[in-house]
Amino acid sequence: MKTAGVIGLGDMGSGLAKNLIKNGFETSGFDLSETRMAAFTDMGGLPKDSVGQVGRHAASVFVMVMHGDQARDVILGENGLVANMAEGGTVILSATITPAEASAIGHDMEGSGIHLIDTPVSGGFPGAQNGTLTMMAAGAADVLDQNAEVMQAVSATIHRVGENAGDGQTVKACLQSLIGSIFSATFEAAALAAKAGVSGQALLDVFSSSSAGCGVVNTALENIIDRKFEATGSHIATMHKDLTISLALASALGVPMHTASSAMQIFHAGKTKYPNGDNWVCTRVIEEIVGAELHR
Repeated sequence: MKTAGVIGLGDMGSGLAKNLIKNGFETSGFDLSETRMAAFTDMGGLPKDSVGQVGRHAASVFVMVMHGDQARDVILGENGLVANMAEGGTVILSATITPAEASAIGHDMEGSGIHLIDTPVSGGFPGAQNGTLTMMAAGAADVLDQNAEVMQAVSATIHRVGENAGDGQTVKACLQSLIGSIFSATFEAAALAAKAGVSGQALLDVFSSSSAGCGVVNTALENIIDRKFEATGSHIATMHKDLTISLALASALGVPMHTASSAMQIFHAGKTKYPNGDNWVCTRVIEEIVGAELHR
C-alpha cells in the first residue's frame, strides 16, 4: 500500500490530503485543530495523535504549516518527522518559509537518512483542492524521481528549480513579489473604476479579455465585484507573510523592489483594518478613502 502523510490540514493541507486519498495513497495526518482532524477523518484519512505518528506511518510526508519555526519543529523537533520516519523516507516541505530557514533545515537533516524536497506551491485554495498546484521543487534528482508519483497526486505542474534546500523558496519569493504587485494594481484599478462610475461587470469583461487578463487579476476582480472579502481561501495573512519574505530576500541581496514595496504597504493597510479578511479586502480600504464601491 502506498503511504503518505500531511502535517497541517487547513485550506491547503486538506486539499493535499484529499488528492492523495483520491489517488490511492493511504494518507495519515495531524493538525492541532479538532475540527480539521474531524474533516480529514470524514474524507477517508487516518488521523494521528502526533507528528511522530504520521512519520512512523508514511514514506513521504507533506509539511504545510504557516511559518519557518513551525516547519523546523515539525521536521526536527523531539517528536518530529526526522526522529520517527524510516530511513529513506522523504519530507516534502510544501509550506512557504524563508529560503534561509529551508536551507538551515536541509543542513540540519544531513546524515539523518531522511530526504528533503523543498517545494513551495502556487495555486492557492482552488489549486490545492483540485490537485492542480504548481510546485517549485528543489532536491536531489533521484529523490525527486522517487517521489514523482506522490507529488503528481497533488500537482498538475512540477518544476525542478534546483538541488538545494532553499532553492524552491527563493523561486517562490520571486513569484510572490510579482503576484502581490498584480493584486495591488488590480485593487487600485477597481477603486478607480468605482469612483468613476464604471460597472464591475464591464471592468471584468474588459480585463479578462485583454492582455492584462490572467487568473490572478480575474479571480481578484470577481471577488471584489461580488463583495466576497472573507472565506474565499486566500487569507490576507498569507500574502502579507509571503511579501515580507520576498522583501527580506531583496534586502539581503541589495535588490530594489519599488513595486513590491508599494504592494506591501497596501497589504499592510488591508491586514491592519481587516485582519480576518482575504486578499481582496485591501480594495475596501481604498474604496473607503475615495467613497465608492465597485459592484457587479
